[in-house]
Amino acid sequence: MSLLKRIRRDIQAARERDPAATSALEIILFYPGFQARQLHRLAHTLRAAKAPLLPRLISHLNRAITGIEIHPGAKIGDGFFIDHGMGVVIGETAEIGDNCHLYQGVTLGGTSTRREKRHPTLENNVEVGAGAKLIGAITIGENASVGAGSVVVTNVPANATVVGVPGHIVAYRDPGSDTIQHLPDPEWDRITELEQRIEQLSERLDDLTNARNEHRRSASTAQPSNDDQ
Repeated sequence: MSLLKRIRRDIQAARERDPAATSALEIILFYPGFQARQLHRLAHTLRAAKAPLLPRLISHLNRAITGIEIHPGAKIGDGFFIDHGMGVVIGETAEIGDNCHLYQGVTLGGTSTRREKRHPTLENNVEVGAGAKLIGAITIGENASVGAGSVVVTNVPANATVVGVPGHIVAYRDPGSDTIQHLPDPEWDRITELEQRIEQLSERLDDLTNARNEHRRSASTAQPSNDDQ
């Protein structure tokens, strides 16, 4: 695919995933996610050509202009879209497949200090919600979704939905029928049980309080007054 076709695919991805996008010109001029992707193309190409310093300079300017930091070494596929984008960080060895979608505040980070694969790999059609943190050389399978604010440090299978801190699978989506199979969530079930128990104890406490007040009223009524004596 030619460079022009790749850029057109990025514009198309923005129009498909953002209902607010009204025209290609608007995306080119005012969408920081699109702009950051094109600047990264240039930086990545120069890095592959072993140009000194210039790729990092472009990456630095990219962050200053768009609020999005993408290391020149990161590999990104076609149809990539960053929605809003402020605060997105994509590390050096991160790999992103085709048609992936990131929201603001997403981090594809690493923990190792060695010169090795240390950042996440996103396979095709992955969606990552706002503020999610994906850490380490993990793989997020095709068609997977990561919920906003999640922290993911282990591999995620294809078609799974992951939420929470740490991230855990709560559902699988069938790409063929687009149906979602929800999985048991032990943490949520436990919270629900505790809420029900608290409600039961509250009702029991109200019953005991009402019974005590009724007993006091009965005792007060039964006690003879001074006039009766």
